Amino acid sequence: MKMSMPLLGHMKQLSAGSLLAMCVGAGLALAPFAVQAQQTQDFQSTQRQALDSVVAVVNNDVIMRSELDDRVAQIEQQNQSQGGNLPPRTQLERQVLERMVMEEIQLQMAEEANLTIDDTELNRQVRSIAESNGMTLDEFADAVEADGMTLASVREDVRREMLMRQVQQRQIRNRVSVSDRDVERFINQQPGQSSGQSFIEEIRARHVLIELTPNRDESQARARAEEVRERLAQGEDFASVAREYSDDTGSALNGGELGWVRPGQTVPAFEEAMRELSVNQVSQPVRSQFGYHIIEVEERRRQDVTQESQREQVRQAIFQRRANEELEAWQQEIRSQAFVDIRL
Repeated sequence: MKMSMPLLGHMKQLSAGSLLAMCVGAGLALAPFAVQAQQTQDFQSTQRQALDSVVAVVNNDVIMRSELDDRVAQIEQQNQSQGGNLPPRTQLERQVLERMVMEEIQLQMAEEANLTIDDTELNRQVRSIAESNGMTLDEFADAVEADGMTLASVREDVRREMLMRQVQQRQIRNRVSVSDRDVERFINQQPGQSSGQSFIEEIRARHVLIELTPNRDESQARARAEEVRERLAQGEDFASVAREYSDDTGSALNGGELGWVRPGQTVPAFEEAMRELSVNQVSQPVRSQFGYHIIEVEERRRQDVTQESQREQVRQAIFQRRANEELEAWQQEIRSQAFVDIRL
C-alpha cells in the first residue's frame, strides 16, 4: 500500500531524502550464478561511480549527480502518488539542487558548532511522525518500505532535519521579539473574541545547561552533565553549582532559576522530563537541541489563565510569522556568504 497523504506531506518537507536503489530479485541458490550476479552488481556499481559527477561545490564539500538524481526521483515518486504537476525536468533539477545547497550549508554550520542528535531524541521524533499519521512504528516502517524507502533512510532524513532546525533556532531566537504592545494591537483588531475559562499547571524550576561547543563534543558534554548531577546528589547547593557550570548565562547568575514555567514555553524534551519530576527531585541528564540539562522542580501550582492564554496564543502567532520572515532573510544571508559553484 502507498503512504497516506499526511505522511507523504511530511516526507516532502524532510530536508534530505535520498531513495535507496531497490534490489530486484532474490538470491539464487546455485553458487556459480550467485558469483556471476555479484560480479555483475560490482561492475554496475563501478560503472555508476565512473559516470557520477559533481553538480555543486558547497564550501569544502560537494553534491554528486547521483545524490541529485536520487532526490529528484523521490520527489517524482511522491508527486505521482499525489497526482500533482511538476515543472520540466531541467527546472526541477535546478530547484532541487538549490534546496540541497541550502541544506548542505546549514548542516556544515551544525558540524562546525559540534551539534548532534542522540538516538533517544531521534527515536522520539520518528515515533511522533508515525503517531501523527495514525500508525505504530512497525506500520510506519511498512508504509515507508511500500514507497521504496527504508526506515533507516527516513531516520537519517529526520536526523538531518533536526540538525538544521537546531541551527535555525539558535540563529533566529535572538533576532525576533514580540512586545506587549504588539499583542495588544492585534487583540484590539479582533473585537468580539472570547473564550471559556482555562486552567494550566505551572512549574517553578531551575536547571544547569551544558552546551555542545566546537571544543566540547557529545560525550564530553554528557560527562560534564553527569558530574553536575553527582555533585548535586552529594548535597551541594544547586545555585552554586549552576553558577559554576551552567552555559545558560541568563539563568546561571540567578542560580539556574527559570521561574514559573508553563506548558509550551520550553522545548519538548525539557518539558517532558520536568513534567515527570516530583517536587524537589533532580533529573538525570536530559538531552535537548541546546545540550544537556539537569533539572530540579521546586514547586507546582494551578493557574487560571483565560485571558493570558489568549494573549499567549496571539504572541506565539506573531512570533511564528516574524520568525518565518527572519528565517528566509537569514538563509539568504548564509547563501550569499557561502562559496557555491553550480555545475549543472
